[in-house]
Amino acid sequence: MENCTNVTVRELYSLEQYLAKELFKDKTYPWEVLPLIADFILSLAPHLDPNEYELCTGADGKQNIWIAKTAKVASDAHLYGPLIIDHETEVRHGAFIRGKVIIGKKCVIGNSTEIKNSVIMDNVQLPHYNYVGDSVVGNYAHLGAGAIISNLKSTKTQVIIGGEFETDLRKAGAFIGDHVEIGCNSVLNPGTVIGKSSIVYPVSCVRGIIPANVIVSTKLTITQKEKKK
Repeated sequence: MENCTNVTVRELYSLEQYLAKELFKDKTYPWEVLPLIADFILSLAPHLDPNEYELCTGADGKQNIWIAKTAKVASDAHLYGPLIIDHETEVRHGAFIRGKVIIGKKCVIGNSTEIKNSVIMDNVQLPHYNYVGDSVVGNYAHLGAGAIISNLKSTKTQVIIGGEFETDLRKAGAFIGDHVEIGCNSVLNPGTVIGKSSIVYPVSCVRGIIPANVIVSTKLTITQKEKKK
């Protein structure tokens, strides 16, 4: 699997309807957009229709958050900018969005979910106790409860995708294709790529490049206990 080439923007994502599709223009790999998210938000914001998007103040007192008027944001969600939340997205109780984030249409950002420096496309569900850092999450992707994206290696060195693609980034999380399902309490290690429509079983520990349309399963081994003498 490490030699799979299923890592380009074109192979992972459908961008035609996405608000921030221009962020990916002329980009081959999704991790190329990570250092550009903040500046892109600030350049896109003046072109958002004020009849559809409201300029809001973040938890730090700065007015650099734009929320679609059809979105629902819980009063106790903790938001920092720059941030865009698109139409009909729901940000639930206790969510923590730390800035440099674009969230697409009809998404669910749930209880105690934390996001930073990431691109969340349309119809994504991050509903329960998820961490998403320095990542790109494709359309209709779903993270089960407690699923975590790790974005920093224990050695604090550059993240290399599949042992082959150098990112020049110390922090890079996961690049999840459209329609991917991540099971509860799974961990995606830094630099993980998961191809379109693949499924990761619960309590999995995943790294490297996973092709499209596969199932990543965790085998359960049961061993008989020795009888006490």
